[in-house]
Amino acid sequence: MPAPHLDLIAIPGSLRAGSLNRALARALPELCPDDTGLEVVGLRDIPLYDGDRDTDENRPPPVEALKDRIRESDGVILVSPEYNHGVPGVLKNALDWVSRPSYRSPMAQKPCGLMGAAPGGSGTMRAQQHLKVILLGMAAQVFPHPGVAVSRARDKIRDGRLADEDTREFVAAYLADFASWVRRVSAT
Repeated sequence: MPAPHLDLIAIPGSLRAGSLNRALARALPELCPDDTGLEVVGLRDIPLYDGDRDTDENRPPPVEALKDRIRESDGVILVSPEYNHGVPGVLKNALDWVSRPSYRSPMAQKPCGLMGAAPGGSGTMRAQQHLKVILLGMAAQVFPHPGVAVSRARDKIRDGRLADEDTREFVAAYLADFASWVRRVSAT
């Protein structure tokens, strides 16, 4: 029997049109296994978190749309730059919105993968470690894999496209492993 189709989303943690991480996220749909679809979901319309606006009656529509899309998906891949050794504010802000209310969060038990691209030599390893702590607090399930940290990304992402063939192969292998893991944890 063929594996069921998976519906994944990728959320880039940068708003900048020319972002290396947005380019990495845009490459993911074509690198996914055939039985897996992936949509890139942006954060541009997500307002700053405000607990006064975070009620079932008063939540901003872009936040509700993001929460609904996460809830509908089989898994989430966070594609994050690293700012000052951590997660950029735009991504942390979005995660704060979707983490509430805590026992009804669409991130609770949601399979999550991590990746990022950076011009430096360490990729986004520190930001990914930061994300693991944040996701733990959200009761998300983090893929037990070292992640994808594309270092020296300006040499590998050219003209807004992930061009380095070795990196493309590594990311495709990661996505295949992630899809298999999502199927396993979703079946339990």
